[in-house]
Amino acid sequence: MLKRIPPILSPELLHLIAQMGHGDELVIADANFPAVTCANRLVRADGHGVPAILEAILQLFPLDSFVDAPVALMRRLDKPGEPAPIWAEYQRILDSAEGRHIAMEQIERFAFYERAKTTFGVVATGEGALYGNIIIKKGIIPPS
Repeated sequence: MLKRIPPILSPELLHLIAQMGHGDELVIADANFPAVTCANRLVRADGHGVPAILEAILQLFPLDSFVDAPVALMRRLDKPGEPAPIWAEYQRILDSAEGRHIAMEQIERFAFYERAKTTFGVVATGEGALYGNIIIKKGIIPPS
């Protein structure tokens, strides 16, 4: 155990995000996502949902402020123009973590898979919500 490190973050996940640099992307995937197929580096977090993992990661992980949308979501196939119910929770977590509104772009399903294959890593969760996949882009921590 470490002070001020969320206990939901495993040593493997901490190691993964610590290795990432500015502009690197991380997928936090729902239970239906083909994580093994898409991952360059895979960390399992099967007993947890995406919101809990996202919230914990964002305590340590700055989002990129040099791009218009540092977050990407998989566009719904059933209702392409509508947000998935879980996205409102993601928006709340993202905005709270960064203290500002965070723009999220939507990507077509197969384009999302292709982008996922180029990311630094994938966190496979047990999230049951449909269209619960999210890609976050790492930013910088400015000098103090």
